Amino acid sequence: MSRREALLSAGLVFLVAVIARVIVAGVVVFPKPEDTAYYVDVARNLVEGRGLTADALWSYQTPPLVVPRPAFEVWLPLPSLLAAIPMALLGTTFASAQISSILIGALVAVLAWRLAADVAVDLALPTGRARTLAIGAGLTTAVALQPVLYSALPDSTMPFAALTLAACLAMPRILRLPNSPGTRSSVPWLVGLGIILGLAALTRNEAAWLALVWLAFVVRTPGSAQAGVRLVAIPAAVALGIFAPWAIRDWAVFGNPLPGQALANALSVGGTDIFAWSDPPTIGRYLSVGPARLIEMRADAILHNLLSVLLIPGAPLSFIGLAALPWVVRIRAMQSLFYVSALTFLITAFVFPIATTWGTFLHASGATHILLIVSSLIALDMLIARVGRWRGWTRPVAWLAPTLTASGALLFSLVFLPFFGGASGATARQFEALDREMASAGLALGTDGPVITDNPIWLSYASNANGLALPAEPPASVVDLARRFGAGTLVVNGGNGVWPGIVDSGAPMADCFEEIELAGVADGQLAAELVGTRVFRVVCR
Repeated sequence: MSRREALLSAGLVFLVAVIARVIVAGVVVFPKPEDTAYYVDVARNLVEGRGLTADALWSYQTPPLVVPRPAFEVWLPLPSLLAAIPMALLGTTFASAQISSILIGALVAVLAWRLAADVAVDLALPTGRARTLAIGAGLTTAVALQPVLYSALPDSTMPFAALTLAACLAMPRILRLPNSPGTRSSVPWLVGLGIILGLAALTRNEAAWLALVWLAFVVRTPGSAQAGVRLVAIPAAVALGIFAPWAIRDWAVFGNPLPGQALANALSVGGTDIFAWSDPPTIGRYLSVGPARLIEMRADAILHNLLSVLLIPGAPLSFIGLAALPWVVRIRAMQSLFYVSALTFLITAFVFPIATTWGTFLHASGATHILLIVSSLIALDMLIARVGRWRGWTRPVAWLAPTLTASGALLFSLVFLPFFGGASGATARQFEALDREMASAGLALGTDGPVITDNPIWLSYASNANGLALPAEPPASVVDLARRFGAGTLVVNGGNGVWPGIVDSGAPMADCFEEIELAGVADGQLAAELVGTRVFRVVCR
């Protein structure tokens, strides 16, 4: 297509994507899930002059164990840095933070348009079908459930999706440059790839799989050893230059330039192990569960990644796209994205089987959703073209495939997004009510040290208190935690399988937790969002 047509097409996709994301952002009024609140809280602290600081201690596996504490012992800073830009200009609200994610999410739709256009070139499609396939992919991504939802949540999901797509678009371009891909003419492209990889490394740890896929492509590419070295060395040097300052910071603050907590996450045998205090994950504890449980963990992780993350949220397109992948992966433009997606899927399922059920693959899967969307469009386009030839149609109907995908994606989004918006509003009201009830009781959160709770990040984001993660351990362990940090209050919202029932059971040292009756209970005016919430005073300090 001409440059003018390309700009107009990309502009249309971007505009529709922005409008859809602004509408959804207006419904999602609270950072849910908790890791989103973490990024927003750190961005707010940065804008307010407190630096990269977190107000909640959600894991005890990485020293120094202080609260507030330096942020990002395992996660990475780019999402917070991006959110801080509009917050610095418009105020430190969640709505301000959403602006960066809205724009990046709209860019993802444009990158999906570009990916489909590359596919059309590889397949040598007629101009009309090529144009329709590309715009259809962009518009479908603009309204699809997962891309739209996570564009309203300023966390790592959309930035990593954008960087993954950018890298996967750049890789085949570099390898098919007119001159030898290892010569000087490829240097600007290689520098650009290095910048993308460096920014991805500041977004999610899965950036390592992007680099690994690039290395595999280089090894498979015919050419001189000197060209191969250039193809690897230039992006690696640029990416390392971008990431090195952060690695040095982590080394100085946490004693490790890499996310050392990743090993603890790999050794988890239950979801609440991430909050462990007295009984942290160890190799011996991990192996003691036995081969059957280790296999079961991985089977559960595969099903979670496949069904809960990819197929169900992306239905119906995800099912079509997955079925078409064995054929679609033969298309050169799709190969890098397929291999990155497959590698991320398998490593999260087999190496981090418990952590992935708590969101590891979910937040790294943005580009994989685009893979399935484009794959489904290709399959439908080919099917409609074949039916047209069989039936002898004389008028072009290439528009039918993107019409089906975009309308199906939009319908699915319209059905499910209001539920998420309602849940985010309910969570906001829950913590507002908790803050109000505690203040009415003369026990404002944070006045008696940090608060131990099963939602430490939400609590610290929504109140003036510092939050400490509640371990799924006996009362003696929680008392030890309270003494270590001077915490005088325990708040249990949903529970973690152990709390609050262990207090009611009369377990040893359960009497160290004296329940506080919320003010609204006595007069029957307790907010609906606080039904089930229980608050205790720690009396054994």
